[in-house]
Amino acid sequence: MIGWINQLRIAFGASFLWLVCLIYFTQGFRSFVWTAVSYQLKDNLKLSPSASQFVSSIAIFPWSIKPLYGILSDCIPIRGRKRIPYLILATLLALGPWLMLGVSASLRSSRVHLMILLTVQNLGSAMADVVIDAMIAEAVRLERASFAGDLQSVSWMAMALGGICGSLLGGYALENLQIDKIFLLFSVLPTIQLFSCGLVKENSFLPEPSTSNGLQTRSQRVLDEDKFSNMSKTITLRRKKGHKNTKKEAPVESEFEISGKDVSLASQWLRSLKMACSALFKAFRQPMILRPMAWFFLANVTVPNLSTIMFYYQSEVLNLEASFLGTARVVGWLGLMLGTFIYNRYLKKMNLRRILMWAHVGLALSCLLDVVLVSRSNTSLGISDKVMVLGGSVLADGINQFKFMPFLIMSGQLCPPGIEGTLFALFMSINNLGSTVGSIVGAGLASLLDISSGSFDNLALGITIQVLCTFIPILLLFLIPKEATGIPA
Repeated sequence: MIGWINQLRIAFGASFLWLVCLIYFTQGFRSFVWTAVSYQLKDNLKLSPSASQFVSSIAIFPWSIKPLYGILSDCIPIRGRKRIPYLILATLLALGPWLMLGVSASLRSSRVHLMILLTVQNLGSAMADVVIDAMIAEAVRLERASFAGDLQSVSWMAMALGGICGSLLGGYALENLQIDKIFLLFSVLPTIQLFSCGLVKENSFLPEPSTSNGLQTRSQRVLDEDKFSNMSKTITLRRKKGHKNTKKEAPVESEFEISGKDVSLASQWLRSLKMACSALFKAFRQPMILRPMAWFFLANVTVPNLSTIMFYYQSEVLNLEASFLGTARVVGWLGLMLGTFIYNRYLKKMNLRRILMWAHVGLALSCLLDVVLVSRSNTSLGISDKVMVLGGSVLADGINQFKFMPFLIMSGQLCPPGIEGTLFALFMSINNLGSTVGSIVGAGLASLLDISSGSFDNLALGITIQVLCTFIPILLLFLIPKEATGIPA
């Protein structure tokens, strides 16, 4: 393991590898602070389960528009650079809200202010995720293509480690620290990330003006079509080898010339944006891409998400401690890893429609475990609430991976050459948007059934409706290609 890491360090540089691992670890460790957010909404703001889930759903919306950040960083450099300035901006957006919430009690106590700051924080985190993915793609393509899988493996390992550590420590922190201290403590990671951005060098993408004759020499526009994440027009200055002007006049540029350059640069950026959006739209509207993505979107939208409502029930009715709920999330991570192993070992050669059908049948069964828990039938069978929660967490996360792995594989298969990066980000955003809408639908269902803090009489009915809705995506499987399998072509 150490030798493998050293090979990556030599191939890409210690500072770049450190930045990649830090950003992905921070993304996973967000579970540490979001556990505190959940209790802030429940205990301090006294929000109902549906209101709390609605606030959380709005706050994570920036993850649904990830391609926008990629297109902007590809097409509009900041001071000649397309990655590090955007990464610094993203880190500032991710850091500022936690500092403000940690310092200001009034901001923490306002639902609107808290929702806005959480949304800004997610905007920064999502932007950082897109930018670091683009940097990884560029580093692999330009430096060491043979290390592509290794670098991706390191990044996912870092995120998994962050998720496990954040889930384990989040609950214990709540029992021993004030929520404002947790916000400030978490801000240490984005602060380190901010300073780490200065350790990585990035080449300039803008031309340098020539002063010969007081005019700019001709430039050649080069369109990089190797990957859509780099689909921006760059200007490579090629100075002509010729005789210098013998006149001694100092070069002076008029305001008109400077203004013309600004207009030319702005029009170039605008053309790049139009080209990027046009290529993305043309690719996505193809039936072979649109239909499967529509299924994955509808599979999330048609099934109400009641996770926040179950969190309220587990903490208020079952009186489960925050530390135990954190442990349940860790067990969920282990279930996710187990699901990945089972999929790769036994399921990936199966027909994709069959995989997705049985995945939703399994999700329905996992929801029935929640019905057993809420109806308290488990106690008559001698099964403790903690065993039910842990078992349900493993089962749900493991089965969800049977559904998510085909999504990743099909997304990779559907991406045409040249625009893989941004189109894949669009696919992920569609999945995230579907999850967000599903959470809003779940909040609406809880409100309709009058499920609130201290009143969970209709929760079993709500979960039963969720079970029935889980079968709706099975009826839409005709959108998935008939011959598709769970293994990359």
